[in-house]
Amino acid sequence: MDYETVCGITLNRIFGYEPAAALSLIKHFGSPGAVFSQDSKTLDNAIGPYSKYRGLLTHDELEASQKEWERLKELGCTFVNYGEPGYPPLLTDCPDAPVGLYIRSGTPPEELFGGTGSSNANSNTTRDTISIVGTRDLSPYGKEWTEKIVGCISRSPAKPMIVSGFAIGVDITAHLAALAFGLPTVAVIPVGIDNVYPLRHRTVAAKMMDAPGCALVTDFPPDTSPVAFNFLRRNRIIAGMSRATILTESKAKGGGTMTARLAASYGRELFCLPGRIDDVRSSGCNILIKEQLAEAITEPDGIAAQLGLGSTGKRARDLQEMLKACYGNAGGQVCGRLTSIALHIKANRGTTPEEICRALGMPYGDVAAACSLLESDGFICMDLLQRCSIDNKKAYLCA
Repeated sequence: MDYETVCGITLNRIFGYEPAAALSLIKHFGSPGAVFSQDSKTLDNAIGPYSKYRGLLTHDELEASQKEWERLKELGCTFVNYGEPGYPPLLTDCPDAPVGLYIRSGTPPEELFGGTGSSNANSNTTRDTISIVGTRDLSPYGKEWTEKIVGCISRSPAKPMIVSGFAIGVDITAHLAALAFGLPTVAVIPVGIDNVYPLRHRTVAAKMMDAPGCALVTDFPPDTSPVAFNFLRRNRIIAGMSRATILTESKAKGGGTMTARLAASYGRELFCLPGRIDDVRSSGCNILIKEQLAEAITEPDGIAAQLGLGSTGKRARDLQEMLKACYGNAGGQVCGRLTSIALHIKANRGTTPEEICRALGMPYGDVAAACSLLESDGFICMDLLQRCSIDNKKAYLCA
């Protein structure tokens, strides 16, 4: 098995941007190892003597891959060839599927994705996968609804895996929400498996690599840098390994929109969160809905049924109900002030303490203290610009 793995790693590195050519060779000869067992004349006939790849199908390349493989095993990484147990079954249906995937996880690949190279959606061993993607320039609206969507999915009977690209914005919000709600989540990264990008998410990466059912995945060889084109190559894996893709916010030509269009081209289900027609961050979603490539998400409690995950069977707790339960013993005045501020934030996502003061006629000190308390208790979250929004994880975790 190690020899087949080393041969797969070699073919993946050589044919990285043209995986279909490598898969054609593997299909022709029967396995990655069989490709490297052929004599020169046979390979010349199969690939052409003047192919840019012909001179790379050498034992020197195999030796380089063997050293790489030994190093990766020490890091706790695995590599799964196309069609082997643990290779995402739905990905095998894509014409540009990678030769193999590097995986870093505490869970064996065959338990992560199930399947044996078959994309039979009715297989008991195949894990359902939903990708959630979007813009890096995430608005409070996009953050709130990304969390709400993951929360609703988490309450469904199916408990699917959440897949995204680990980028700033929608991606990391989806991963963190999945971890908070107890869903497995996989990050498809645009760099080698020996690296983390962006580096600011390394703590989340460590948590994912240790959490059951979670993983970092890539088809890029170790030491690959995060150049722009690699993000496009990464996106086809996100779309390809997922039965359905949800786009929560994206510009018309943003990476999230490109991933969504890839999903549609693969014949996968596509859903978009509608946004204001004058908001550039929602333009990609609105266009896809207009083109009838995507189904609009219009209510959070219905998304699980739209995705075919079954009824959630319960609703998220009402914010006012939770505030009363938490602060009822603090006295009517304190509870009333906290409730008024929280409900104002719910109705005006992205508002700041200064704006709350003007709107409610409260002293700044009282509002600042209330916001700090609400944030520490998990009812709201504040960004670096002091913009406040409701933290939806608490409502769903308490439901």
